[in-house]
Amino acid sequence: MTQTKPFILVDGSSYLYRAYHAMPPLTNRSGEATGTIYGVINMLRKLLKDYDPEHMAVVFDAKGKTFRDDLYAEYKANRPPMPDDLREQVEPIHNIVKAMGLPLLMIDGVEADDVIGTLAQQATEQGIDTVISTGDKDMAQLVNAHVTLVNTMSNTITDIEAVKEKYGIEPAQIIDYLALMGDKVDNIPGVANVGPKTATKLLQQYGSLQGVIDHADEVKGKLGENLRNALSDLPLSYELATIKLDVPLDFEPKTLNLQPADNAALLELFERYEFRTWTQEVRNAPAESPQVSNTSTAADIETATAEQHYQAIVSEAEFADLLKQLEAAELFAFDTETTSLNYLEARLVGMSFAIKAGTAFYLPLAHDYPGAPEQLDFDSTLARLKPLLENPNKLKVGQNLKYDRHVLLNHDVDLQGIAHDTMLQSYVLDSTATRHDMDSLAEKYLSRSTIHFEDIAGKGKKQLTFNQIGLDEATPYACEDADITLQLHQKLWPQIQAIPSLAEVYKNLEMPLLPVLNTLERNGVHIDIFMLQQQSDNLAHDIDRLEKQAHESAGEVFNLGSPKQLQAILYDKQQLPVRKKTPKGQPSTAEEVLQELADDGYELPQIIMNYRSLSKLKSTYTDKLPQMVNHSTGRVHTSYHQAVTATGRLSSSDPNLQNIPIRTETGRRIREAFVAADGAKILAADYSQIELRIMAHLSGDASLLKAFAEGEDIHRHTASEIFNVDLQAVTADQRRSAKAINFGLIYGMSAHGLSKQLGIERHQAAAYMDTYFERYPGVRQYMDNTRQQAKTDGYVETIFGRRLYLPEINSSNGMRRQYAERTAINAPMQGSAADIIKRAMIAIHDWLLSENTGIRMIMQVHDELVFEVPDNQLELAKKEIERFMIEAAELKVPLEVGMGVGDNWEQAH
Repeated sequence: MTQTKPFILVDGSSYLYRAYHAMPPLTNRSGEATGTIYGVINMLRKLLKDYDPEHMAVVFDAKGKTFRDDLYAEYKANRPPMPDDLREQVEPIHNIVKAMGLPLLMIDGVEADDVIGTLAQQATEQGIDTVISTGDKDMAQLVNAHVTLVNTMSNTITDIEAVKEKYGIEPAQIIDYLALMGDKVDNIPGVANVGPKTATKLLQQYGSLQGVIDHADEVKGKLGENLRNALSDLPLSYELATIKLDVPLDFEPKTLNLQPADNAALLELFERYEFRTWTQEVRNAPAESPQVSNTSTAADIETATAEQHYQAIVSEAEFADLLKQLEAAELFAFDTETTSLNYLEARLVGMSFAIKAGTAFYLPLAHDYPGAPEQLDFDSTLARLKPLLENPNKLKVGQNLKYDRHVLLNHDVDLQGIAHDTMLQSYVLDSTATRHDMDSLAEKYLSRSTIHFEDIAGKGKKQLTFNQIGLDEATPYACEDADITLQLHQKLWPQIQAIPSLAEVYKNLEMPLLPVLNTLERNGVHIDIFMLQQQSDNLAHDIDRLEKQAHESAGEVFNLGSPKQLQAILYDKQQLPVRKKTPKGQPSTAEEVLQELADDGYELPQIIMNYRSLSKLKSTYTDKLPQMVNHSTGRVHTSYHQAVTATGRLSSSDPNLQNIPIRTETGRRIREAFVAADGAKILAADYSQIELRIMAHLSGDASLLKAFAEGEDIHRHTASEIFNVDLQAVTADQRRSAKAINFGLIYGMSAHGLSKQLGIERHQAAAYMDTYFERYPGVRQYMDNTRQQAKTDGYVETIFGRRLYLPEINSSNGMRRQYAERTAINAPMQGSAADIIKRAMIAIHDWLLSENTGIRMIMQVHDELVFEVPDNQLELAKKEIERFMIEAAELKVPLEVGMGVGDNWEQAH
């Protein structure tokens, strides 16, 4: 082999999915999908142009099971099946690859990675340099002095030093790294909640996976507990993550030669799939062409990227010109660069702007690294921009502008004229299609790999803040943010406008909610630190008591966080029944198993579950919340996320208010620490049984509508129907059972699930469900119709037109299809409830802006809004807040709002 030309290995399976998600959904005139074909072949052509190889192979996964499926039956069980429009493009890609004269490999019983690994190992042993073209992080384990990776999309090359820089470990440790993290997509177990940073830290400390296993008892806290719980799975995870280097093959690198292209076959294929430029190239090619031309083919895609013009604004003249352009623009993209991701602490470093695609400006204001060039004066420049930024008639588009608005408010600039947000556009268009960060959106919708912050700032403890980054690197990064945002808006907004119901959700719900959440976050909530500290002390005492009880129950002292020790005591010593085994055949000590044993009355599992519950309360809330109080405001400020949940519900983090436990007295006590300011009270307003009311509205079931219209207790009404007793004769246990049925059915609970929840036989639970549907036939009809409509449309809608796409609704995999069907039934209810409370929040926010009441909206949790209300405004607040919440939607049944007032959040319930 020619040493100046490396051996090229192409991860064809990686190419397939990357091209599928990156390319627009192109089709030919016959309606055949062509976008992935174009993407894969274009990447191959670029590779041929860049390397002009003599020896090469394009490797795809073969059909059927592999040895990993034999190792672990659940391997890749979570992976959705290949989308139909991708599957139909696989054979054409194979045909074009072969017609181009490129060796095409598919080996039964192993994955493409294993074939690539084996060939790369053979080449290394022969001293041959190898380039593997892939986007798969797992391939980093193959990197050595002779093997490098190339990402054709982003033009990045990964060698030994790049692996160390990116992962913080050697290539030889990558398998250990992957085993620790596991893989949700491939269903590799790994260690719960261990991500890249934690995996790297463990390997840097202990050297290898075996070193981590050997020192598992030394690792403290939740990490240590999760690690010890996973010890029995880690050898399997390691084996599943290891790329084979010894697959028996009938060929070797030097025999994988490029052959002359079959231009007749290429011409037929290119004409069929309507690749005009390539068709013309083949027609003009000499009769004996080694392969088709490698010239650029951007003409095949109508949306060619504009040439980039990025500029830093560092002079008065440049700034005056920029200001003039912005004032004349109908709409401009806007982004901030800051010192922190914490929205209350972040200080402005610079701003970027884009008015037309491909052209952007960066205005640096506070870069202060040694030798930083002179920049425009911060205060006077921001003062000149303030009228423009605060003008509601000067329309702006951004990516997650809620954050940018916070940053400007930190500098006394109130950003107005927020017309569009690309994060919210992507979320409304399809909440499940992709992540909604700018990098992911750029790759999906613009086929563009962006500059990542780590690329210019580094990572870990040595990561620079933006003010420390040189202008030469900061300018293209910041300009790209504004430019990409504008291009995404130009791509996404027409798609939303084409679906009127989605345009309404976007314009009337998500965009108006943005400033509401801004205010909610800045308001924050008072925390009684001393109360939490007392609760922590009490919990520590209870945890210590439970640990001693566990030792007494076991008859010996042991580490409650050690799965091996717990396994020996529960199953070897106490001979408890084995409910579930690990993949290696060992009795499981997983949480759901212990809970099942506890429910069956076994003492030690009950103690262990109580111990874990209290330990989690202490570490997550009573210890942590006091550390989260902002020193300037004296309050805790959560972050609300609009573009996370599939159904439209808000989520929150730092702290996660949605997860504060309320089912136990100890958990509810935490809410006592959420207190009102002096001279004020906490008011909690909660929609009563809103999802059941939405079910009544959507199903139109006569019995449900009548019960709600007459103000009956719906659970007592259901109990009366199911147990065939008078309304007044319903017992507490019957009502509890009816409540479980009411909520269970709208979440798709099976008879088996209901039997476990109620502690009854499965046949009895099934009989209850049958009776329910007999009494409420409209509910059954709604469920059946919804499933069928979802199968036809591929999505379901809320009352207000929000869509949830269900790609698995017609899956051949029964479990995935059934999950999608359950989601189809529940999502319209959960999503409609989310839409209703958002409408209420917007109306209440507008009212509070217009009235000087001193009332603050301070939290949104599930179906509840929480306010801090001056004592003299309580009656007004209760009256108006209830009115706005009830008027947020007109349903066939009345909405009902429960109100509570107290000195703290718990008292207000």
